[in-house]
Amino acid sequence: MDIKKLLASRAKIMDSPGIGEIFRVIGKPGMISLAGGLPAAESFPLEIIDKLNKIVLEKYGRTILQYGQTEGFPPLRKALCEYVKKRSISSSEENVFISTGSQSILDNLGKILISKGDKVAVEAPTYLGALQAFNPYEPEYIKVETDDEGLIPESLNEVLEKHKIKFIYIVTNFQNPTGRTISFERRIRIAEIIERHDALLVEDDPYGELRYTGSHIKPIKSLAPNNVIYVSTLSKVFAPGLRIGFSISSKDIVYWLTQSKQGADLHSDIYSQALASEYINGGYLETHLPKILAIYKPRQMAMLDSLEKNFPKKFNWSRPEGGMFVWVETPGIDTEKMYWEAVKENVAYVPGKFFFTEKGEGLDTMRLNFTNVKEEKIEAAIKILGELFLKSP
Repeated sequence: MDIKKLLASRAKIMDSPGIGEIFRVIGKPGMISLAGGLPAAESFPLEIIDKLNKIVLEKYGRTILQYGQTEGFPPLRKALCEYVKKRSISSSEENVFISTGSQSILDNLGKILISKGDKVAVEAPTYLGALQAFNPYEPEYIKVETDDEGLIPESLNEVLEKHKIKFIYIVTNFQNPTGRTISFERRIRIAEIIERHDALLVEDDPYGELRYTGSHIKPIKSLAPNNVIYVSTLSKVFAPGLRIGFSISSKDIVYWLTQSKQGADLHSDIYSQALASEYINGGYLETHLPKILAIYKPRQMAMLDSLEKNFPKKFNWSRPEGGMFVWVETPGIDTEKMYWEAVKENVAYVPGKFFFTEKGEGLDTMRLNFTNVKEEKIEAAIKILGELFLKSP
C-alpha cells in the first residue's frame, strides 16, 4: 500500500527531510556533536531519584500507578505554584497545567489557538521545535525583528499595529538558538505593548534556571499576567526522560488545554509527576541545581575561549550568561554546505537556516551546543571547524 496517498495535508507540512538528515548523522561513532540541545547525562540526579522512588511508593502505594487528572497531578501543581513564586510569578493550582514536556504544550496551544492562515508573531530566528509544533495548523508567521539583546519592542509594536496577530511566541532567557536574553527594561516595554494591544504572548522559558553569571530577570508573565501564557519544563533541572513540562495561564486556557490533551493521551505520566513533586518539595532541586551549573559553566567557557582562538576574526558569536547554546554568524559562508564537510571530520552542529520562517534567511549562521560535550572535545571540535572555515573561500 502507498501510504503517501492517504496522508493528510498537514502530514506533508510536518515533513522536514533536511533537518532529519542532519540529525541522523549525529549518532555516528566518533562524532563530536555540538548539534543537539541535550542536557549532560552526568547531570541527572540518580541517587536522588532512587530516594524519590522509595518516597513515592511509600507515600502513594499502588494508587500512583492509576489513571490521573488531565490537568496534572495535584501535588505537583501545588508544588509548581511555590516553584514559580521564586520567579516572581503568582499562581494558584487551577492556573497550572502539566504536560509531557513543554513541547507538548506548544503543540496543544497550536491545536486550540491556530486556524489555517492565522498570524503568529515570532522572533527571527526562533526555536525550531515551536515551528514544528505550530506548522501542522498552518499559521502565517510574522517576523519580529531582533538584535543582540533579543526581541526589539518597537518592532513588536509595529507588528501588532499592522497585523491581526493570534499570539506572539518568544523565548525570553538564553534563547534557543541564539542564547540571547531579553533585558528587564525591554521586558517592561513588551509588557506595556501587549497590554495596550490586548495581545496574547507565549513566554517560553526552559533555560531560565541555567544562569552561570549575572542576575535572574523577572519574566514578562510577572509584568503582564493576564496577557501571558508562561511555559517551562523540568527537563533541564531534573531529567528530560521524565517529560515534565508545565504552563501557567488563565483558567480558560487551562480548560481548553485540558480538552485538547484528553483527546491525545488523557494525561501525562503520573509516576513521573509524583517524583517531580517530591523533588521540588523535598528541596532536592534547590540543592542539585548548583551541581548542574558546575558542569555546564566550564563547558560554555571552553567553547567561548575556543571560538576566540580558532574562528575567523570576521565571525561574530553570542556570549550568553547561561543556557545551552552559542549562536555564530559566518558572513559569506553557507553553513549547511559546510556542515557536510564538518561531518567528514566527525563534528556536527545545526545550520542556522532551520530556525527561520522565511527561505533564504540564516544561511550564514549556526547553532552550537556545549552542555552535552566535555571541555576537551569541545576544544577539539571548535579547532576542526575553525580550520574548515579558514580554508573556505
